[in-house]
Amino acid sequence: MKYEVRTDSEQATEDLGEALGRRLFPGAVILLNGEIGAGKTVFARGVGRGLGVNVSIQSPTFTLLNAHRGRLPFYHFDLYRLNSDEELFELGLDEALDGEGVSLVEWAERFADYFTMPALIVVITSDGFTNRQILFQAETELYQHVLRELIMGGQFGANPGN
Repeated sequence: MKYEVRTDSEQATEDLGEALGRRLFPGAVILLNGEIGAGKTVFARGVGRGLGVNVSIQSPTFTLLNAHRGRLPFYHFDLYRLNSDEELFELGLDEALDGEGVSLVEWAERFADYFTMPALIVVITSDGFTNRQILFQAETELYQHVLRELIMGGQFGANPGN
């Protein structure tokens, strides 16, 4: 199942992330892809807000992982600076992915062979200065259910596809 949304501001992108965050469940994995400056961290900030995180969410580009407390633990990874699968293991990614929190992984496409578990894939593309195209892809029923709830929420102009 695919779901596409276009946003026209940073706030709209963050609000979409928040709407998703409110619908996530323990053990959820979001694989977030997009070019530098596409709005991945803005979207992640919204997901955190939807999970009830009450602190400022920053990009973990240099720390590689930021952990936050909300209604569920929120693990925000940035794999941009990693170069090998070995570095993934050193980061402790396995423990977070197998835990009861929500894991959001920026730059997941760099290690596509590693991420074979069920996940919600999100690709953000810049469509101009503030416009973004956000494509959600869910292969399993659990994530398809989340997308259906997001669509039913109706606050975003969506173009659902199969």
